[in-house]
Amino acid sequence: MVKWILKCFLLLFAQTGFCQFTDSTHYMVQYSSTGSINRTDESKAYLLNNALKLGIRKQSISLNFSNNWIYGKQNRQLTNNDFSSTLDFNLYHAQSKFFYWGLANYNTSVSLKINNQLLAGVGIAYNFLDKETAYLNISNGLLFDTSDLISPDGFRDQYETIRNSLRVSFKFVLFQNLILSNTSFLQNALTTKGDYVLKTDAALNFKINKWLGLNTSYKYNRVSRTERENSLLSYGLTFERYF
Repeated sequence: MVKWILKCFLLLFAQTGFCQFTDSTHYMVQYSSTGSINRTDESKAYLLNNALKLGIRKQSISLNFSNNWIYGKQNRQLTNNDFSSTLDFNLYHAQSKFFYWGLANYNTSVSLKINNQLLAGVGIAYNFLDKETAYLNISNGLLFDTSDLISPDGFRDQYETIRNSLRVSFKFVLFQNLILSNTSFLQNALTTKGDYVLKTDAALNFKINKWLGLNTSYKYNRVSRTERENSLLSYGLTFERYF
């Protein structure tokens, strides 16, 4: 455990963008930080996006802990202070494309009018493709949602519900150095028609060499209950390192 922590800190200080599992690797750390500043005579705006992910994987189980924080202002008015933290695990079976998953997710978001939101649940997933150059996975399950939101008319909305969580995830390596990936969620409430959460996280990475790549990512979120949505397009450098 101590050895793993030391490796994570060494990679972070070495400006490592993210690491992936290999046949002999059981630990992973991923870190990215992007931002933008726009200033004119009439206005001033900036946005910061930070993400950190830690993971461990054995032959039959994987565990991941990820955090994302987006902070931004425009003309001194707060536009984003959005934080998300997720702990998830996967249970695999030898020679089977099916596996089980479980997660606990906490969210708070100024832009989406979420004071506090906690999601927890389990489900099943299936790998249609699982190769180094092509990955396609679809999963489904049930989540318990307990939330404290701000309704469109400005009142506090506290509720609990069960959601069906459908996820589609893929990753393709094109021309050996171009990587296209995307993970999308649709989470519908089982008891209330029109109550849904939609999330998309897409990325396009062009590898310059073994350690360096140019990365463009797009994130989109919509919460129907608050009638709010946000989107973030960012680009920058990605650093890779394996251990």
